[in-house]
Amino acid sequence: MVKADEVRDEARTWLEENWDPDRPLIEWRNLLADTGWGTPSWPREWHGRGLPVSLDSVVAGEFSQVGAVGVASGVSMYLVAPTLLAHGSDDIKRRFLRPILTGEHKWCQLFSEPGSGSDLGGLTTRADRDGDEWIVNGQKVWNSGAHKAAFGILMARTDWDVPKHRGISYFCFPMDQPGVEVRPLRQMNGHASFNEVFFNDARVSHENMVGEPGEGWRVATTTLMHERSAVATKRPRFARDGGPMVDQARREADEYFATYKWYPQRAGRSNLVRPEAARTGRDQDPLVRQMLARVETVRKISDWTLSRARAARSAGKEPGPEGSLAKLNMSLMSRLCNTTHTAIQQAHGMLSGPDTAAEGMVAEVLISTPAMSIAGGTDEIQHNIIGERVLGLPKEPDDSRDIAYKDARRN
Repeated sequence: MVKADEVRDEARTWLEENWDPDRPLIEWRNLLADTGWGTPSWPREWHGRGLPVSLDSVVAGEFSQVGAVGVASGVSMYLVAPTLLAHGSDDIKRRFLRPILTGEHKWCQLFSEPGSGSDLGGLTTRADRDGDEWIVNGQKVWNSGAHKAAFGILMARTDWDVPKHRGISYFCFPMDQPGVEVRPLRQMNGHASFNEVFFNDARVSHENMVGEPGEGWRVATTTLMHERSAVATKRPRFARDGGPMVDQARREADEYFATYKWYPQRAGRSNLVRPEAARTGRDQDPLVRQMLARVETVRKISDWTLSRARAARSAGKEPGPEGSLAKLNMSLMSRLCNTTHTAIQQAHGMLSGPDTAAEGMVAEVLISTPAMSIAGGTDEIQHNIIGERVLGLPKEPDDSRDIAYKDARRN
């Protein structure tokens, strides 16, 4: 059994010998990929050290101690890489994992469609075989970062003669090609984090299929479990005055996470509730005080649920239904914060701008929180997952489960 102290000492020694803040960032991250110190719990043959997941935090602590930069972060690392590790062929892992670690390839998620709503299994974007390639036609929506991504994880229908979940395939799709159009979507809170993507005879190599034809739903389930556990990717922290490499990594993170700068408002900004109640004097209102207490209660429950999920991951378990519980708690928190902010600010909550409540943040909260009940799978979908996988309830009726999808009712 590998001991934490031994790994800590080994990581500390390696950093003493190799950490140089004046290195080029790409050179450093390639070194992390070569030695496995960037992703210690990954298999040795795929840029890791084969350590237990529980020891990732031990290594991360040593990196933090000296201010060392880690591998690239974001959707590519938290959603794409775990899926490729679990289901990708050796060829796919060889071609795609290293550029994810180094940050050379940014990815987006090409799952949701405007005609399917929450019924992801009912997608109609199609991929038709043409020799060694597949020709893709259709539309995706809510695609964060698609305008900057080199690749996307694409779910497309490759067989219409089988039930809907069995006719989907999963691709590593190249975005920079003719036949791919990315259009930004302007949100009611003023941001433009999402895109819609149109495919018109776009092409993807058969070698870029993850798993076999028709196995896309099984592969996508892994992606979705990681998505519900993370909900939003965490921004890495960097040492102050860390040197040229740290500055470069910070600029990279600033550019990437600018897409997600409104996500704290989407989550409800519970940290603003009590200060705003005190500032406005509403903390003396007994009804508002009850609401403040409930916000704190749900916040603690959410923290405990997330801690349980993290403990399961540290023990080496794959994400499971606890991700849906955490996601539901976050939706509940965002709605509760919305209601509480409204009770505190009353009509003033409709005002936006720097001279309004919390410099306009409260107004942004009120129009951003509905997104939390949609992103990463709607609340209704999470209820179904918990009911079926945790409580053992019967599956929701669906007359398209056992017939060819070409004959099923759609939209």
